[in-house]
Amino acid sequence: MLPPYLTDASIDALVSRALEEDVGPGDVTTQATVPQGRTAAATLTAKEAGCVAGLHVAARVFSTVDPAARFTPQVADGARVAAGTVVAGVHGPARALLTAERLALNILQRMSGIATATHRMVEAVGAHDVDILDTRKTAPGLRTLDKWAVRLGGGTNHRLGLHDLILIKDNHIAAAGGIAEALDAATRAANGRAIEIEVRTLDELDAVCTHGGAQIVLLDNMAVRTADGSVDTTRLQAAVERVGGRMRTEASGNVRLDTVRAIAATGVDAISSGALTHSVRALDLSMHMDLT
Repeated sequence: MLPPYLTDASIDALVSRALEEDVGPGDVTTQATVPQGRTAAATLTAKEAGCVAGLHVAARVFSTVDPAARFTPQVADGARVAAGTVVAGVHGPARALLTAERLALNILQRMSGIATATHRMVEAVGAHDVDILDTRKTAPGLRTLDKWAVRLGGGTNHRLGLHDLILIKDNHIAAAGGIAEALDAATRAANGRAIEIEVRTLDELDAVCTHGGAQIVLLDNMAVRTADGSVDTTRLQAAVERVGGRMRTEASGNVRLDTVRAIAATGVDAISSGALTHSVRALDLSMHMDLT
């Protein structure tokens, strides 16, 4: 099932733009070397263990290049697979399969990499009741796919863009003239939207708590890496205790696979990680094709 911010029409529009970039006026190599009318069957295989995401989009790539291409998933989007698992098969005109191959794999590998990283982070927090959130640090033009991949990996989407949540950060506070001024202005303009505000110190947190206009507080960089590579969560723990359930708490900064469990143990409601999307490593998948 597609998330609420995606439709097949929007996926097709994205695919069309990507094919225009990649194929341009034509795939000259395939046209020169592959006879017209030749058919082929291909398998898409995971070369390492991970969480597969993007099969639905890959299917749209092949069908956009040629409606005669038939894409058959062997697992579901979001499935955890072992190395060597065949995740999909595709049959159709050989020219179409070759032209679509790179874009389909690019999408599958990126989305699967994001889903895999998210799944690992969700697993790492163990029994702690905390949401793993994405951020706006996504590839330009691919945000909806990046965020869908986070969902497929077991994470939770933060705001989709600048339009659906008021998130006051340090530069907003400076421009408004202070925390109280920023919250006053946001409250007047909220129009039903939730208000979240970023704080970096306990004094700033106290000012937010005193004002009472925010529903969510973003506790930024309050978990600190130490010289031995561990994470000191003393200040973050103190912040969660000061909030005392009056607002939803979100931790950000220094969130990595090896630190997320300690951060979760402070009792925060959510942990956001830009690393899920801005520096993800693609999952290794390949396509092997045989002529029929």
